[in-house]
Amino acid sequence: MKLIIQIPAWQEEGVIGPTIAALPREVSGFDRVEILVIGDGCTDHTMEEARAAGAHHLLPLKSHVGLAGAFALGLSRAVELGADVIVNTDADGQYPPESIPDLVRPVVTGMADLAIGDRRPGRTPHFSPLKRLLQMAGSRLVGRLIGQRVADAPSGFRAMSRELARRLHVFSFYTYTLETIIQTARMGYAIAWIPITARPPVRKSRLVRSTWRYVTRAGAELLRVVVAYNPLKTFLTLSLLLAAPGLFFFVRYLVYLFTGGGGGHIQSLIAGAVFILMAFQCFLLGILADLNSINRRLLEHLKDHFPHQK
Repeated sequence: MKLIIQIPAWQEEGVIGPTIAALPREVSGFDRVEILVIGDGCTDHTMEEARAAGAHHLLPLKSHVGLAGAFALGLSRAVELGADVIVNTDADGQYPPESIPDLVRPVVTGMADLAIGDRRPGRTPHFSPLKRLLQMAGSRLVGRLIGQRVADAPSGFRAMSRELARRLHVFSFYTYTLETIIQTARMGYAIAWIPITARPPVRKSRLVRSTWRYVTRAGAELLRVVVAYNPLKTFLTLSLLLAAPGLFFFVRYLVYLFTGGGGGHIQSLIAGAVFILMAFQCFLLGILADLNSINRRLLEHLKDHFPHQK
C-alpha cells in the first residue's frame, strides 16, 4: 500500500520546507509514504526548497493554473505514481500533519472513499466571526444539495481512495472543495468527517485576498456547481418564479377587462407577456442544460472506462 501526500504550492518559499519536514514518513497500514509537490507556476525557490526538504516527486507547472487546477493535476500524477490513498494538504502548514493517520483510517478500512478534516469552523478561535458564519452557511448549503451532513466544506485537508481520485473531474477554476464533495456524494461514495485542530495561518491566504472577494468568487463557484449538477431543477425554479408575476399581471388585466376598465391597463398585459416569455425561455434553457449534463456524465463514464485514450 502506497500513500502519497500531495501539496499544491504557489510561491511558497520559506514555508514549504518546514511543512514538508513535519509530514510523517511512516503511517500505519502503508508500506510507503511519499510526498508530491505541485508547483503552480512558481517563479521563486519553492520547488528547490521542496526537494531539499525531502519531497519525493515534483510536478512543476509552466504557468499558474490556480488551486483547483493544481489539485486536479496532482491527483492525476499521484494515480500515475501508483498511490492507493492520496492525502491533500496545504503548503502553509495550517493542517496538522499528526492528524494524517486519523484522516486516512476511514479510507484504509473501507468505511469511506473521502475523508475530510473538520476544523469545526464555528469554534475555531483564529477564524473571524464573519469567516465562521460564511463557512458554516456554505457547508449547510452543500449539505442540502447532497442530502447529508457536511461539517466543513471548504476544508482542503483530505484523504481519498485511488478509485475516487481517478473518477473526480474538477471543472472549477477557483476552488475544488465544494465541487468535489458534491461529485463524491453524487457518485455514491461515502464521506467521513475527521475532527482536527487547524493551526493559525503563518501568512495571509493566497486564495482569500479579502473576505468580499472570497464571498463573491466562492458564491459564483457554488452557483455554477448548483446549476451544473441540478440544471433542470434550477431553471425550472427560476421559470416558476418568473411565471408567478406574469400570471399576476394577466389576471390583473382580465379583472379590469371584465369590469369595464381593461383598455386603460394594457401595461399589465404587456408585463405579463414579458414575464411569461422569460419563464418559457428559462424552461427551455433547463431542458438544454439537463441534456448537456447527461452528455457530460456520459463523457465522464467513457473516460473512466478508457482512461488512456487520447
